[in-house]
Amino acid sequence: MPDSRSQTIFLPVRNYDLAATLTSGQAFRWQLRAGAWEGIIGQHCVSLHQTERARPEEQEGILARTTEPVENWDWLSEYLQTDVDLDAILKTFPDDEPMQQSITACRGLRLLRQQPWECLASFILSSTKQIVQIRQIVAELCRCFGEPIAVPHGHEPGYSFPSAARLAATAESELRGCKMGFRAPNLLATAKMIAAGQIDLEALRQLDTNSAREELMRCPGVGPKIANCLLLFAYGFQEAFPVDVWVTKALRELYFPKRRPSQKRLAHFVKTHFGPNAGYAQQYLFHYMRLRK
Repeated sequence: MPDSRSQTIFLPVRNYDLAATLTSGQAFRWQLRAGAWEGIIGQHCVSLHQTERARPEEQEGILARTTEPVENWDWLSEYLQTDVDLDAILKTFPDDEPMQQSITACRGLRLLRQQPWECLASFILSSTKQIVQIRQIVAELCRCFGEPIAVPHGHEPGYSFPSAARLAATAESELRGCKMGFRAPNLLATAKMIAAGQIDLEALRQLDTNSAREELMRCPGVGPKIANCLLLFAYGFQEAFPVDVWVTKALRELYFPKRRPSQKRLAHFVKTHFGPNAGYAQQYLFHYMRLRK
């Protein structure tokens, strides 16, 4: 139950699948509890509940509750991307059978717009891990090095995502204590680069896609896949197309079922087939393959 400090807002939005969006491998700090999705965005502990339209006069949307009063909710609508015209984006997808099957299976799936440092650090920790394991590592990292934040009465403690400066001041052994293994030196080295100003994550918003990708790949542990995840999920570079095991499997099984295309052939196909919102299309293919399996 909410306490006296909590505050709510209703974000009207059609064609939004909150569950699919929060569990599709973009972000790793959401849990379903008692019918609502609970997570932490910046310094806010947030509970999100999707509402259905039971009567014609009612609106579809997302009911959000924070633990403490909020004066401006722009951060939440920006994170959830509730103002995006999803139908317009879907119309730019290629009109082929695999893509249309993905749209049907994942209708309402959205891309989030996350804070760049948290997104970057989380995907460095994602290497060779399944989503449930990434969530556990991120949760432990926040518990050990994040700042406590206000949570509902009786709720388990909540913590912000630790800043780059905070992690830069830790020892590698401390990070390994969060069960991140070989990812620890990469996260530590990247945190030190960010904290020292060697890479300005905010300045990347002003670059073109290729230049921003190259800048991100200066970070230890960041290759094309992680760089593209960050470009897509934190900056909104819609043409960024992350390719991991699931996406490779989707491309080969759905588009080349009787052939064995080379990586070069797949790269050319990705670049020329999926249009201006290729990254959005990628997320539909990624989630569709996970649902199929």
